[in-house]
Amino acid sequence: MSTLQQLLLIAVGSALVNNVVLSQFLGLCPFLGVSKNTKTAGGMGMAVIFVITIASLVTGAIYKFFLAPWDLTYLQTIVFILVIAALVQLVEMFLKKFSPALYRALGVYLPLITTNCAVLGVALTNVQKGYATQASFGLLTCVVNGAATAVGFTIAIVIMAGIRERIEHNDISPSFQGMPIVLVTAGLMAMAFFGFSGLI
Repeated sequence: MSTLQQLLLIAVGSALVNNVVLSQFLGLCPFLGVSKNTKTAGGMGMAVIFVITIASLVTGAIYKFFLAPWDLTYLQTIVFILVIAALVQLVEMFLKKFSPALYRALGVYLPLITTNCAVLGVALTNVQKGYATQASFGLLTCVVNGAATAVGFTIAIVIMAGIRERIEHNDISPSFQGMPIVLVTAGLMAMAFFGFSGLI
């Protein structure tokens, strides 16, 4: 199998088959909180794509060139959280300066990317699967896995936002209004994404 084929399999697997939200149930807080309209959901998705992709590269490099050779792997979680927090601060400053409307719309969920378990989960997955230390691809695999996972998160949150916009004015039983119908919708989306498991 060629390098491109293997990277494509990792990308499809991370984005669709093992979707970080609908399959691994990571990052549910922003998924449920920010998915009220598609514009805000798209903005959150773009922020997450940037943070996860850069975090995958930086944390993979730190693990490969610093933590693993010096036998400091027990520090990986703390180091990864610090890297993610710094990247989120960069995104927050950028949005505050260049897109104040999106910054206000994302509200408290933007700094919550720091504690979004999807971001940390990708960094730890890269290390556990050996993507960071692979001889054949090196850090490219970390970046592909991170970017594909973030794209999968964005796809899920934008689809959920579109559905929530459509059902907002529907006649829903009072017992299902609000978060119950959102959770039912998320469950149906998870079952639909399970159909992608035949791709790999």
